[in-house]
Amino acid sequence: MRLNTVGLSLVTLLAVAGCASRGEMESLQRDTDELKTRVLQMDKDLGATRNEAREIVEKAQGYQKDMEALRRGAADLQATLDSAKVDLQVLTGKVDDAALLAKKPADDLALVREDMERRFTAIEERLSKLEKGLSETIAREEASPDAIYQKGLATFKNGDPQKARELFTQFLQKFPKHDLAANVHYWLGETYYSEKNYDQAILEFQEVIKNFPGKEKVPAAMLKQAMAFRELGDVKSARYVFKKLIDDFPLADEAKPAREKLKELK
Repeated sequence: MRLNTVGLSLVTLLAVAGCASRGEMESLQRDTDELKTRVLQMDKDLGATRNEAREIVEKAQGYQKDMEALRRGAADLQATLDSAKVDLQVLTGKVDDAALLAKKPADDLALVREDMERRFTAIEERLSKLEKGLSETIAREEASPDAIYQKGLATFKNGDPQKARELFTQFLQKFPKHDLAANVHYWLGETYYSEKNYDQAILEFQEVIKNFPGKEKVPAAMLKQAMAFRELGDVKSARYVFKKLIDDFPLADEAKPAREKLKELK
């Protein structure tokens, strides 16, 4: 039932009954219109919140616990919206019933408005708590090691090595012993290499080679370190690192380009 139709019927009945003032009827109609507007706005806000939650869930692969929390938050929001719609139907019924109050004192009309307002205040409080919980979950996810790493990597690949370096540095400050630390040092080296700061790149690649010998990024770090030495004109060091890469990691993907580049140095 449309609220505008209900409101019109109520006004007509009240006018016929003649027991409620015109001001009281207009006040009740305004309250009904306001409630309708608020429900529509809540529906719109919840739609935006659900979209945000869905995007976060899609980005949070590998973090099952946070993903489940986000899903639960989105489900709670949907449940709250459904509850709000049910309450609106109940309130719409009350507007219909209000026509019967036309023969009663104006105080009864005030009680109806108070009940309607109380219901919506409760709904808004529930929404506020759910949105706060979802925001906190999103904030935790954005501050996670994987999120910072992925953001830094995406920033570098989008052509902003300086901003990427800030994110990678932030990662190492917060999570120096994390499993991704070797990858972070490697990509720090790549940011310097892309800016032709070969000396600093060599140092970052050395961090991977020296401190993370068992990590898969070691061959890649050795390859790029040797290339950085070559760019600086240090052929002897470049040849040494290329050869060590081939000897230590003969089956690595980086071994083939290392052999080719080593031949170029002879």
